[in-house]
Amino acid sequence: MPAQGRHGGIHMRLKKTVKIVLGIIIAALVAGIATILYLTQRVVMNPEGTVGNTAGNLNNDGRFCEYDGTVYFLNSFPGGGLFAMNPDETEFKRLNSLEVRNILAGGKYLYYYHTGISYEESGFSGALGLRTFQRCRLNGSNASSLTTKVVVTAQLVNNYLYFLTAANDDLSFSKMKIDNSDEVKLADYLINPACAENGIIYYNGTQGNHFLHALDTSTDAPREIWQGNLWNPVLDGDYFYYMDVAENYRLCRYSRSENAVEVLTQDRVECFNVGSGYIYYQTNGTDAALKCMGTDGSNPTVIAAGVYHNINMTSRYVYFQEFRDDYTIYHSPLGSSGYDVFQAAKDAAAEK
Repeated sequence: MPAQGRHGGIHMRLKKTVKIVLGIIIAALVAGIATILYLTQRVVMNPEGTVGNTAGNLNNDGRFCEYDGTVYFLNSFPGGGLFAMNPDETEFKRLNSLEVRNILAGGKYLYYYHTGISYEESGFSGALGLRTFQRCRLNGSNASSLTTKVVVTAQLVNNYLYFLTAANDDLSFSKMKIDNSDEVKLADYLINPACAENGIIYYNGTQGNHFLHALDTSTDAPREIWQGNLWNPVLDGDYFYYMDVAENYRLCRYSRSENAVEVLTQDRVECFNVGSGYIYYQTNGTDAALKCMGTDGSNPTVIAAGVYHNINMTSRYVYFQEFRDDYTIYHSPLGSSGYDVFQAAKDAAAEK
């Protein structure tokens, strides 16, 4: 064969080989990109025993949530949004500029109800219009809307969100898997899922009685466990802390092991939170005040005279707001009798 013919054949074979190699490389790249997209979009399931937030926080608007060494919170000062910080109130990080409620955390994700308000750069709030319940990564990225229903309250239990929604005058209690699948309606009346432990949701009845009920999330089967007259139960150790409906909403606790009730205060209580050996509670009447006492009712102390709400607790601080002022956050070290404005959060909100 002439040299020119041989060289031409080699050249053609080389071109064919290059095309095959390029095809293999492109296919590998496409497969790699598809795998990366799948892995980044795939929702990772939670470890067994996951609970999204404490009942006390959720019953107080769920504005703070401590998880795995980080506190996630609504920084409601002008210019704020959803922030993260250390439990000692250092290293603030803005996750987004949304006004949120009902913050939950578990596994790789945060969950929250976005009220439709955003904190604009001017420092004032502007309506966005769309209210959604969202899931995002712990760093605030990859936010995804799970439902546009009005969420009254929600709790994360293992791999399901249990939530109460409102439409006009109708209430609906449902569950949804964290990947936005398997939504099931469980009841058409008020069930507050805030109090959860070991796969069980504890709640007060609203249909003819206020008894203590338990919902086993492995079967979604409810059962009555104690014929008390209670509201907003909070489980801490062996005790359920609750407002006694029949006795002017005084604060009591019920021992599971002893089947016994202790009255902690005769004050009418508007809201309360429990944790780390303390109870913070707001009293009603002419001497209305935010108070603190031990979980056994000992050493009641006035923290702040007046009317306060949104009492949220972390492992080191209690946070609260004055009634009709949903911007200013006050804080107090747990067990302290003093309080002041959460200035570090205010400064962080103002940073651009």
